[in-house]
Amino acid sequence: MKRSRFTEDQIIGILKEHEAGVPVADLCRKHGVSNASVYKWKAKYGGMDVSEARKLRALEDENAKLKRLLADAMLDNSAL
Repeated sequence: MKRSRFTEDQIIGILKEHEAGVPVADLCRKHGVSNASVYKWKAKYGGMDVSEARKLRALEDENAKLKRLLADAMLDNSAL
């Protein structure tokens, strides 16, 4: 999965600016992102602090790793 060019810290900071009343269009111009990115981040990280966002990222990474391991094991079993 493609990684964001923004860290969790930066994303949470941008969302906090939006919560403080900065319009999405202004945030997009300031940070060089699309409206869709801001709304996607809001849906994913809205209401989180930085440590929670990092924990979410770690869990997503672990989940992806486990899915790959399961797929490899299933391929090995089907080859037998």
